[in-house]
Amino acid sequence: MHLRTRLRQLALTASALAVVTATLPGAAAADPGGRGHHPSDRGLSAVIRYTEYGIPHVVAKDYANLGFGTGWAQAADQICTLADGFLTVNGERSRYFGPDAAPDGSLSSAATNLSSDLYFRGVRDAGTVEALVGTPAPAGPSRDLKELMRGWAAGYNAWLRKNRVTDPACAKADWVRPVTALDVARRGFAVSVLGGQGRAVDGITAARPPAAPAGPQAGASGQLPDPDRAAEAARELFAAENATMGSNAVAFSGATTANGRGLLLGNPHYPWQGGRRFWQSQQTIPGELNVSGASLLGTTVVNIGFNDKVAWSHTVATGVPLNLHQLTLDPGDPTSYLVDGRPERMIPRQVTVPVKGGAPVTRTQWWTRYGPVVGGLGAQLPLPWTASTAYALNDPNASNLRGSDTALGFGKARSTRDIAEALRRTQGLPWVNTIAADSAGHSYFSQSQVLPRITDELAARCSTPLGRATYPASGVAVLDGSRSDCVPGSDPDAVQPGIFGPARMPVLRDTPYVENSNDSAWLTNAARPLTGYERIFGTIATQRSLRTRGGVEDVAAMAARGDLTVADLQHRQFANRAPAGDLAAADAARACWTALPDDPEACRVIGAWDRTVNTDSRGALLFDRFWRKFTAAVPSARQWTVPFSATDPVRTPNTLDTAAPGFAKALADAVAELRAAGIALDAPLGAHQFVVRNGERIPVSGGTESLGVWNKTEPVWNPAGGGYTEVAHGTSHVQAVGWDGGRCPVARTLLSYSQSSNPMSPHYSDQTRLYAGERWVTSRFCEKDILRSPALRVVVARD
Repeated sequence: MHLRTRLRQLALTASALAVVTATLPGAAAADPGGRGHHPSDRGLSAVIRYTEYGIPHVVAKDYANLGFGTGWAQAADQICTLADGFLTVNGERSRYFGPDAAPDGSLSSAATNLSSDLYFRGVRDAGTVEALVGTPAPAGPSRDLKELMRGWAAGYNAWLRKNRVTDPACAKADWVRPVTALDVARRGFAVSVLGGQGRAVDGITAARPPAAPAGPQAGASGQLPDPDRAAEAARELFAAENATMGSNAVAFSGATTANGRGLLLGNPHYPWQGGRRFWQSQQTIPGELNVSGASLLGTTVVNIGFNDKVAWSHTVATGVPLNLHQLTLDPGDPTSYLVDGRPERMIPRQVTVPVKGGAPVTRTQWWTRYGPVVGGLGAQLPLPWTASTAYALNDPNASNLRGSDTALGFGKARSTRDIAEALRRTQGLPWVNTIAADSAGHSYFSQSQVLPRITDELAARCSTPLGRATYPASGVAVLDGSRSDCVPGSDPDAVQPGIFGPARMPVLRDTPYVENSNDSAWLTNAARPLTGYERIFGTIATQRSLRTRGGVEDVAAMAARGDLTVADLQHRQFANRAPAGDLAAADAARACWTALPDDPEACRVIGAWDRTVNTDSRGALLFDRFWRKFTAAVPSARQWTVPFSATDPVRTPNTLDTAAPGFAKALADAVAELRAAGIALDAPLGAHQFVVRNGERIPVSGGTESLGVWNKTEPVWNPAGGGYTEVAHGTSHVQAVGWDGGRCPVARTLLSYSQSSNPMSPHYSDQTRLYAGERWVTSRFCEKDILRSPALRVVVARD
């Protein structure tokens, strides 16, 4: 029976591959902006082999057909989430969901559907993405990427035509519609500008000249921002601890491993719901591309992954991908600004958005030579448009549609040297670092971002008083827009004007380890600190987060111990050590007897806590609730008695200041909170940190940013529901990758929230249960392993 099963699998696969080889037409040139079903899309097909946990292995003849299979398979798992995102980038959320509801935040920071629609419809009306698609490579997307986008849209549409939508989120929705290659490109654009224009959507769409009628625009008072308050607001806005995305990654060189080959552990922290989820697959064009890993939904490539020779991951970087230009306005016209003493009119862009149950809304956006006028960066950093001053935002990623070409280059790489070459050639990553390892034993780190080319010299020469406060504090430059010599310069090795070239990027090669946990590049390797980069990339010799400190401490110890294997990476992922507990729990427990003299139970529980955030850890929940309250109430400078030292950055600051105002209250409030919720102080963490999927309660380990836990979990507190009852963001697609000298990589993966967001799917929570049990998926990369899968299911997807 076993032999007959194997022969049947081989026959199925051989037959399917024959379909690809024999029937697929060559990729025809097509206009990615074409509407509807393009004639050259007909006849596209791909073979999709599904293995355990619904992971598809897509095989196709060329890039158009590979895109077809990828679009088909993504639609099968995530049709509602994808369709919702396409509504977003086409500016149609208000038409279907009303103007006041909030988007899921996956494609911009917009607070309402109306704000989102005004921005994205403005992008659409201006033909921004069409112009980028038409830009010749390398500044624009490659032909291969255009073919992938064309095929992806055709595959998505073909699945939609041939299958019934079962996800209750959109099963009968009229907004689930066919898409075009241009829609796919628009989604890529939205991802590219997430850190720039996407961060300022509300500020762009609400900006009004001061003579306009009163509205949501702040600044009618004519008051300029206070530099000190603006500097703190900018610091908080770009601080890693306040982000809804983050990551850890470490690459070990062959000097530390058992077999002299490299190792990589990638642990991105992304939202568990909505359109910024990862999705797993393997993409294969025989003889051209063979790569496995995870893609952000709606993208056509593997963003984080590995092949038979190299593996890579990304971490959200500290580089600031935008800057501001402070405009000096023409005294007689607040919609004109002066450059070198000459007035220049702003360009009005009138945008109309259809609205459900009401009349269309029309607003005007104002654009300058630098970019759009903004009324603020988030609610906390208003930038008022007065009679004399306005602010324009420069986002170089608004000219960057190359990120997927960078990923394609990674997928075809044979070494970390090829990873570096892909970064040099494409220059497409907007807001992440890259960490990589290869089978020859090399390790690699690069902060190769598309950043405005603002040197410290330019900032010193051209900053306004506001910029002199914000730039040192946050890396947000505010330059004098009245001077033409105050624009970002250009590097000769940059593929587009106004950005840094590859030679200026922080890079570290072939050290025993390279590690990043969303701090700047400085402590990528504690024994080899990186320096010499401009402030816009991040800080040097400043205090690190507890997650960075714990991560560096642990991976440095691993490297020193040596003889590392993939199993060590797996153990590292779920070590669940809480660095804040190691630093502060003993001090807190001792001081507790004085702070809570009538409550010895709380003191005993904190003292007995094992300093981990495993699901069976008792006392973890009490310390977590105390620590959140303490760090929120007590300024960071008062939390420790031993201050930060740049000469000992991993071990300082330390020693909890239990005399700090707020310590006793934070402890008492945490105890009272748990008791009021009916939660025992020594309850195991997993009893009150869980998610519910189809009625099943699934315990979740890990801990919050402030605890410094590598296996980051940012859960949603609901005391009435029993504690933490959902995860907002945290550990997402994890990969532990190495090589053993054979033809196949040694890889273990895990997608914490599972492959599908459809509760009707068998892959809605299967990997979530694996995650709860700290178990992994053994990757099936080579043909022999795919064919041996007991769950093997072959689909020939055809248009």
